[in-house]
Amino acid sequence: MSRFVISGTGTDIGKTVFAAALSGALRAHYWKPVQAGLDAETDGGTVARLSGLPASHFLPEAYRLSLPASPHLAAEAEGVLIDVAALTPPPAHTLIIEGAGGVLVPITREILFADLFARWQIPVILVATTALGTISHSLTAIEALKRRGVPIHGIAFIGDAHADNEAIIPALSGVKRLGRLPFIDPLTPETLRAAFTANFALTDFA
Repeated sequence: MSRFVISGTGTDIGKTVFAAALSGALRAHYWKPVQAGLDAETDGGTVARLSGLPASHFLPEAYRLSLPASPHLAAEAEGVLIDVAALTPPPAHTLIIEGAGGVLVPITREILFADLFARWQIPVILVATTALGTISHSLTAIEALKRRGVPIHGIAFIGDAHADNEAIIPALSGVKRLGRLPFIDPLTPETLRAAFTANFALTDFA
């Protein structure tokens, strides 16, 4: 059984692209518990387009909210009450769950995604940029997860190679470096699959 939560150190760092790569590599089912923002392509839509997985591998979101904002705010704007107790991972044998933004994004005004991850006890893969500021952002996210007793499977970097950033974060945190996904242009299912295969060991996700 391979079940992972994909979370990030922030928004728009490549978390969904990594989720697509890993979902495709594992032939996993994919679930986004809360989707906020429906005008552009949703995260599930991006994963479907890039992973090459059939529609049957995509599980419906528990909440679909129109406003592209933190889930707590998007839900309030639509008069929706998010029932955190109802956010139970589906029983798929191989499952990729994608959070929203960073680990400390609020789902409601009382519950953060990190709190939800602590309830689930499913290993988290933290996705981090290699760019300036990533050391503090990554270590802060890792500390928040560890403080809540969340199992951390490893860290996946996104971006141009930066040897020191990619070394010091695992060294200081004790979290395994899984690999680095470079920027990909053009980004297609084929180029993403090739980049993932070249930079990650599938055995790390068994």
